[in-house]
Amino acid sequence: MMKQYETVFIMTPVLSDEQMKEAVEKYKQFLKEKEADIVHEENWGLRKLAYPIQKKSTGFYHLIEYTAPNGVIQDLEVAMKRDEKILRFLTVRLDKHAIAYNEKKRVKAREAKEKEASE
Repeated sequence: MMKQYETVFIMTPVLSDEQMKEAVEKYKQFLKEKEADIVHEENWGLRKLAYPIQKKSTGFYHLIEYTAPNGVIQDLEVAMKRDEKILRFLTVRLDKHAIAYNEKKRVKAREAKEKEASE
């Protein structure tokens, strides 16, 4: 049974842009190998943390929304716990209301971009 999830993770700010992209790509590839379909992803960039984590006050935030079969989440979270590049992560299973909200948000963002481009 496929369920929809979103995972937000914070990577250490000492990474170069290239290393950050490689880390994101590694987890996207991990999900694809486990037969997950990536629905959407967002790079939120370097942001200030609410409180220091491992003596760092900023981190690279990234969100991946995907559908995955049971059992994939445990494997993904174990991989993230072992990765020293990841400061924190949170995975949430989306219900039908959250899925609809995210879809509506993406449509609005797309329309705003198209409107901006036409002006």
